[in-house]
Amino acid sequence: MTDDTNRISRRTVVKTSGVAVAAGLAGCSGSDDGSDGIQLLHAWSEGDGNAAIAALIEGFQEEHPDIEFSEDPVDGAARSNLDQVISNRLQSNDPPSTFQTWPGKTLEKFGDAYADIEGDVWNDDLKNNYRSGPQEQAQLDGTYVTVPINIHRINNLFYNTAVVEEAGVDPTSWSSPSDVVDGCAQISEETDAVPFAHQTSSAWSTSQLWETVFLAMAGADGYDDFLNGEGDESTVEDALANVVELEEYFPGNSSSIGFTEANTMVQEGEAAFIHQGDWAAGAYSGNDSFNYGEDWDYVPYPGTSGSYLLNMDSFPYFDDNPTPEDTKTFLSYCGTTDAQIRFNREKGSIPPREDADVSQLNQFQQDQFDHFTNADAQPPSIEHGLGVVPQVKTNISEAFSAFIESYDAGATAGDLVGAFN
Repeated sequence: MTDDTNRISRRTVVKTSGVAVAAGLAGCSGSDDGSDGIQLLHAWSEGDGNAAIAALIEGFQEEHPDIEFSEDPVDGAARSNLDQVISNRLQSNDPPSTFQTWPGKTLEKFGDAYADIEGDVWNDDLKNNYRSGPQEQAQLDGTYVTVPINIHRINNLFYNTAVVEEAGVDPTSWSSPSDVVDGCAQISEETDAVPFAHQTSSAWSTSQLWETVFLAMAGADGYDDFLNGEGDESTVEDALANVVELEEYFPGNSSSIGFTEANTMVQEGEAAFIHQGDWAAGAYSGNDSFNYGEDWDYVPYPGTSGSYLLNMDSFPYFDDNPTPEDTKTFLSYCGTTDAQIRFNREKGSIPPREDADVSQLNQFQQDQFDHFTNADAQPPSIEHGLGVVPQVKTNISEAFSAFIESYDAGATAGDLVGAFN
């Protein structure tokens, strides 16, 4: 719905500082809405995300050949440039049809711009087949405004089996974050490989690593306390101190490489471990000489085996939509099993629908699906904005930008606990 009665008006669009990022969209014709067709903005310009969005669009266009479609990737800064573009376009009264966003509390960033899509998109089929967690994350103030298309697990520790076997290391026996540090020391002593592939050219990987270590140390309840602004500062600092210990085993050029380069080091046997979301495995799926269970494997990050620390990607619906009916058709397609199998097969993640046939996905994804189903806790990611509101997320990001320069655990712990003030 696009009339004012269906707007979510209790939020305001955040004005973002910084240099505006320009995004162009190829114009098309022939939309049923009488416009230039669906306009999708996303940050998947390469790797698993680029392959996944291409597969999704191909499936949509096969099913709806009459609807014109244009998609435009916005590069840079782990989605911050995309958010800048969206903010600029909303302030110019020129929103795209939809865009890639994390659901959950990050939706508050553009809260006033969304509209209710219950009924038109969120019908009984979606409500009956989506898992409860993704359904909750799809709502802002109790109103359905976005469609999650996948579920990512954050707390994975991937490894090159040849490297760990050469070092005599057994990650499956580990039970705490300190075991990872000890294992990295052994890798360093026994092999020529980098123990822990990690990028620090931007802060997001380190923030994500910290939240995983913190989950291991604080447990799901302690993690939830932090999300509520009641985190234990000593445990926050202990988790940061563990990351400081790991920093000794990062690549020497960690400050000048990105995630893709770090992940490639594991594939090529130049590094033993990488902590990442399951999109890392999505990159492995295209390498026929790097096979799951043979050349690479993973464990839930030691200390977090009962938890599925989750992130999701979703596509929201704007109130002032340039292609209202076509956009709803696209979002409805994103909620189907066909769309979610196509997308997740490339992305390395799992579908949020319970009835999706995961036998069509690879064995790693099937294993992840089983872990999700049997998880004791499914806490939302801090780094990816599901667990904290945008201003708190900004404060935490600023804290980690300083942390990767100083590695001062004590000061950063105070900043993280104070991020909610």
